[in-house]
Amino acid sequence: MVTILVTGCAGFIGSHLCTLLLNKGFNVIGVDNFDTFYSRTAKELNLAKFKAHPAFRFYEIDITKGLDTIAGENIKAVIHLAAKAGVRPSIDDPAGYLHVNIVGTQKVHEFMQAKAIDKLVFASSSSVYGNNKKMPFSEDDPVDNPISPYAFTKKACELMNYTFHHLYHIDIINLRFFTVYGPGQRPDLAIHKFVERISKNQPLVLFGNGDTARDYTYVDDTVSGIYSALEYCLNNTGIYTTVNLGNNKPVKLTELVEVIYAAMGKEKNVVYEDMQAGDVDITFADITKAGKLLHYKPATDLAAGIKKFIAWYNTRNEQGNIE
Repeated sequence: MVTILVTGCAGFIGSHLCTLLLNKGFNVIGVDNFDTFYSRTAKELNLAKFKAHPAFRFYEIDITKGLDTIAGENIKAVIHLAAKAGVRPSIDDPAGYLHVNIVGTQKVHEFMQAKAIDKLVFASSSSVYGNNKKMPFSEDDPVDNPISPYAFTKKACELMNYTFHHLYHIDIINLRFFTVYGPGQRPDLAIHKFVERISKNQPLVLFGNGDTARDYTYVDDTVSGIYSALEYCLNNTGIYTTVNLGNNKPVKLTELVEVIYAAMGKEKNVVYEDMQAGDVDITFADITKAGKLLHYKPATDLAAGIKKFIAWYNTRNEQGNIE
């Protein structure tokens, strides 16, 4: 069986991805350091879904210190998801984000060179587009104006990836994720926070006037895109490319709130505050390239995805595992 290394395996997207890879018959080596950005308990619960699988092996590793303890493994490709995430926290801790995201990615490349691994799928972000005025965002658009340290680190890693592709002929696909949501979503993200506050009968705090919009993408769709990118990378050579994985359907903040309240059967209760630094006005993915190259086609609409998230949240809450 083919062995794939997944960094950030205990996180939201990483845990969904590992489940899919194992179901597809891959051997999976998972790496995570249980960063304290949110609860270790939540990540342990993510990991518990597949940690006992005979084709899965787990290493608790800080990628910025290298991956040298992974020894004797015949790894065919790396899917690099591990990173410090979040736009707003990166403004408070730019040095931390530069260290983990940029140095950590360099350490992944260092490991790949040592092990002669020449296939990489990298998790980038729609945040690299900043407040680009052209809609929808295309992979060919200039991304020279990131407006948060997090966005800067993701663009920097894309540039680093090109350098290693050029120097060492590594096949690389950068995937720009667009506001991924679904069961297991990080607790700092809007949908998770909104559902939690509504469950507690607390008002929602909305930043701006509600006209900001996001291209919300259900996690199963994102993970299917990652898997297709892996297959493409494994089966082709001479690759360096960047692909959007979004939903191609931006949703205004006010509309998102309406959908969540309707799904939860609660009366709307919101307050508005000023926009926060680093937040973009809109994200909107052009997924033409993803469709052509990866046969990517998102299948979950917002209302259905929100219902699935709420069902997961309620189950975790009943078990006392929401943190």
